[in-house]
Amino acid sequence: MGRSITEQAGSNPGGAGSAVDTSMHAGPKKVGGKNRRQLTGTSALIASVIAVATSLFHLYTAAFGVLPSMYQRSIHWVLMAVLIFIFCPPSKKRLSNRIQPVDLLFIAATVASGVYLLLNFKYIALRAGSPTTLDIAFGAIMIIAVLEAARRVTGWPLAAVAIGALLYAYFGPYLPALFGHRGYSIPRIVSQMYLFTDGIFGVPLGVSATYVFLFVLFGAFLDKSGAGQTFINLAYALTGRSRGGAAKTAVVSSALVGTISGSVTANVVTTGTFTIPLMKRAGYYPWIAGAVEAVASTGGQIMPPIMGSSAFIMAEFLGIPYVDIAKAALLPALLYFGSVFMMVDLEAGRMGLKGIPSAELPSVKKTLRTGILSLIPIVGLIYLLVSGRTPMFSGLIGILLCIVVGFAKREGRMTLRDVVAALDQGARSALTVAAATACAGIVIGVFNLTGLGLAFSSIVMELAGGRLFIALVCTMAASLVLGLGLTTTACYVVLAVLAAPALVRMGVPVLAAHMFVFFFGTISFITPPVALGAYAAASIAESDPFRTGWAAFRLGIAAFIVPFMFVYGPRLLLIGEPLDIVLGMITAAIAAYALAQAVIGWSGRNLPALERVILFGTAIVLMFPTVGTDIAGVALFVAVYVYRWFTRRGASLEQPVSLAR
Repeated sequence: MGRSITEQAGSNPGGAGSAVDTSMHAGPKKVGGKNRRQLTGTSALIASVIAVATSLFHLYTAAFGVLPSMYQRSIHWVLMAVLIFIFCPPSKKRLSNRIQPVDLLFIAATVASGVYLLLNFKYIALRAGSPTTLDIAFGAIMIIAVLEAARRVTGWPLAAVAIGALLYAYFGPYLPALFGHRGYSIPRIVSQMYLFTDGIFGVPLGVSATYVFLFVLFGAFLDKSGAGQTFINLAYALTGRSRGGAAKTAVVSSALVGTISGSVTANVVTTGTFTIPLMKRAGYYPWIAGAVEAVASTGGQIMPPIMGSSAFIMAEFLGIPYVDIAKAALLPALLYFGSVFMMVDLEAGRMGLKGIPSAELPSVKKTLRTGILSLIPIVGLIYLLVSGRTPMFSGLIGILLCIVVGFAKREGRMTLRDVVAALDQGARSALTVAAATACAGIVIGVFNLTGLGLAFSSIVMELAGGRLFIALVCTMAASLVLGLGLTTTACYVVLAVLAAPALVRMGVPVLAAHMFVFFFGTISFITPPVALGAYAAASIAESDPFRTGWAAFRLGIAAFIVPFMFVYGPRLLLIGEPLDIVLGMITAAIAAYALAQAVIGWSGRNLPALERVILFGTAIVLMFPTVGTDIAGVALFVAVYVYRWFTRRGASLEQPVSLAR
């Protein structure tokens, strides 16, 4: 076998997951797009001890039973908030690798308000509706701490939305009648956010405190066991030789790593460290290489079995097992990655690119032989989820399998130090989700308090005039706009309360409505002007972020029709008869391939404008799955190929015949 992928693409000492490893080294570093402190000495040791203790707490509750809701969620949030104020400085412009007095102040305030709630919750419950001055004081402190933590981790947009929600709750009487309400006092607002499970400690944070944290921790252990590297090498071995093999490797490896990551940025920096340099070496422009990785990595949030944290929240909102969410996402995820694969194949053909030489690729047989053990935890997790086990139990067993497999391997055997590092890394990787869900809880609390959710739903229906397509376009626009500044989790939580009910009232199946919102919140990672996934890839590709973002938007444009297809035809969500589901997948694949050709403008030759228009129309017609539109769409698609055949045949007949041998 030729050189290893690491030798070809550049050194990466930590293996597949080292790009997202948050182990402490000197100097500032960006993790997940945000600056994090790199502590040293005693501060680093204390931080690691807290992170490991946080992971052990969640493992303990997973094994021996989750605590009552308020206790589980408040302990989870206090631990997460302490880590946030340790690792995330108050200002990126003044990044300091030392903990500042203001950080200690926020840590003390968070711990004090959390401990007060834990010690007095029984008494608070007995006097429900009559909060004391001390209740309100500690509640106000907690709200401020949540807003600051969210600002540090996710930036100003989410914190600004939460602040706006709080102001809306107070100034309701002064707003136009369409959005106005009777208004609420500060004590009433604070108590709603702090003392009940309808605010900060609501369902989103509850999911973070249970399922999400455990699956993030599972991903960290899986990384240490070597599964990420196995997936990347397998992708190279399977696709590297074909046309545009480097880009196809990025798609396949991102899909495989996405099954265990659930994070766009983590997926980009994990697989992109290898794939982007190889794509550039194969002849792709830097912005195209970054765009391919960004688009492929974005699909990681919708790729079962471990989707983004929004999927766990969706399961909790809908009251259905998480495995049902994963099953429903399977065909849309495959369709998404299939469309991206088509795009990069056609782009490679248009550019005349070749595959990677066989001598430089790993062997499929050797990759499977050396990495088969690393796949056991994934297989075990899938089996447990499908067999009806709870996500927490499945995640716990998955982590134990990672440890057993890691110690059993001959090559790259896991050590006790690796176990501790995984516990440490898992807690740090969960900070963004914890901050986003706690802050989103404030928004949800205000919506529940004021009834804005029902009012917004009525407004959407009124604007749409009963036309579902208009309502879907409005919801799509809202998802994309909110996704510019919010995390996928926060974006989904807000629109699941505001927009999804309107779609349900218009006849859309509840699962399809929530998947629609979730899908477009994810796509915002590749939607300019703020395409965070593309920007992360651009930093590795050393390309212009804005140009990379628009290239990613073009390559991922097929993803914009998939949600419409499963709203109008829930068969793509595995709802319906088996034959109908198969036919739906076939017509959806034809639509994706037609759109890919229309966008790239190449299919064995440069396509004339008329063909591209017809192919684009084919995709649009097939977006509305009925018997009539399916027949019309397939007929248009076949007509294009018949036209090509006659055109090429006519061109060949016009060529002079040579009698020379």
